[in-house]
Amino acid sequence: MTLQLPPLSLYVHIPWCVRKCPYCDFNSHAVRNEIPEQAYIECLLEDLKQEAQWLQGRTIQSIFFGGGTPSLFSADSYKKLLADIHRITPLAVDAEITLEANPGTFEQEKFRGFREAGINRLSLGIQSFSDHQLQALGRIHNAEEALHAAGLAREIFPRLNLDLMHGLPDQNVEGALADLEQALSINPDHLSWYQLTIEPNTEFHARPPQLPVDETLWSIQEAGQARLADAGLQQYEISAYSQPGQEARHNLNYWQFGDYIGIGAGAHGKLTLPEEGRIIRRWKQKQPKAYMQTETRLGGESDIATEDRAFEFMLNVLRLTEGVDATLLTARTGLEPEQIAEQLETARKRGLLLNNPERLAPSQQGRLFLNDLLGLFLN
Repeated sequence: MTLQLPPLSLYVHIPWCVRKCPYCDFNSHAVRNEIPEQAYIECLLEDLKQEAQWLQGRTIQSIFFGGGTPSLFSADSYKKLLADIHRITPLAVDAEITLEANPGTFEQEKFRGFREAGINRLSLGIQSFSDHQLQALGRIHNAEEALHAAGLAREIFPRLNLDLMHGLPDQNVEGALADLEQALSINPDHLSWYQLTIEPNTEFHARPPQLPVDETLWSIQEAGQARLADAGLQQYEISAYSQPGQEARHNLNYWQFGDYIGIGAGAHGKLTLPEEGRIIRRWKQKQPKAYMQTETRLGGESDIATEDRAFEFMLNVLRLTEGVDATLLTARTGLEPEQIAEQLETARKRGLLLNNPERLAPSQQGRLFLNDLLGLFLN
């Protein structure tokens, strides 16, 4: 079984937010008192020092500050954090460094400082440009703030992603397209456009809102994809659209089954150990207080069993419109195509996978029925 070392990214989790959104199932915690910003940064750096053993001679290709709301932290904190990360780990000269931010006025005032600190890509959580929908989603910004923040970010950052939802409570096709038109007027180089889903352990799960019927959802998806294509944004992943060459490199590494170190409360990592023929997942203590008080900060570790690797690999790469080169299967999992030949043949016969032995890519039908396609590779 031959495993190759894939590219390596770094994920940094900032777990606090002003208010927990009713649809959010991420590891985020509403601020009750003052955020222990400086103490948490020191914990992050100690965490990274412990994780540095997994570098194995590689440089960090991308960094993603996710949350929660990372933009609650100060620009000075990110300046220090990035400088210390660079001292602990080798960082690629052209590393993509993304920060998730909210459009609120408080965060907008920090945008220039974030850029000066070294952030070269901002991901702005807009969700909608409709005051009515923002209120229904429990967001703390309004449409005017969203437009202003997006325009300001476009001026300051060389790369900009806008997060936008569709299939919102009582939303129709016209409302969803109006949101897209507002987003396109900003000229972002990347758009994450995804359907609202009701997740367990959320307020919406306990008290579900009235969502559009399936026929409306389908019409929104079709009309929206056509409008984005017309605007020059190519769909390269289930819910990701970009101008040519502006794909999110950090997320692409996830979807191509690359490696990543995760630091921060509840952060996850995936790491390849070629000499041992192992692929492992590591995760950190979920609760910020426990994370900051536990010396190792580790919540747990497990191996991805050989029999589960095909499914884990396909779960990621088949999200990509173009899929991946077939040789990546062996390089990233150690599996030979012959070991899953039966599943591949079934997928191609059903028209769910492109009939091209040199690529592992979903067909148009496969993208529509992705769960059926992935189910073929379950152990």
